[in-house]
Amino acid sequence: MSGNEEAISRFVERFASELTEAGMQRMASRVFAALLASESGSMTSQELAEQLRISPAAVSGAVRYLSQVNMVGREREPGSRRDRYVLHNELWYEAFANRDQILTRWEKVLRDGADVLGPGTPAGTRMAETAEFFEFVQRELLAMMDRWRAHKAARADG
Repeated sequence: MSGNEEAISRFVERFASELTEAGMQRMASRVFAALLASESGSMTSQELAEQLRISPAAVSGAVRYLSQVNMVGREREPGSRRDRYVLHNELWYEAFANRDQILTRWEKVLRDGADVLGPGTPAGTRMAETAEFFEFVQRELLAMMDRWRAHKAARADG
């Protein structure tokens, strides 16, 4: 393994560790970090297994999880039966945009809970305040994503 390959491997393991600490499955974290660090943003199952020194079954499980959470996609290699696993374009934007939908659902359920528990009760007040927090976070997230798009466009124009 060359010095550069060793440095990349250390980065992959370090970033995977951070993702795992944040709650992502360990193998999914490693596969995602390897894809992120790859030159093309895509790798075959065999390439991932070799680089990460894991079994093809471990790759398969990790990719299944990453696909379910919309972090990677699968493409067929032209003229081959092998699949390539690829990072989605605008990955982070999509991940945060999907949070918007989750926050909307949580806010609605919490508002319903506040109504059921009663606005004058401590539990109802807590539910209403939590719903208000999620409403605030959602507004801020949407505004932040708009600023990101403007920043990215300005950077591309410059």
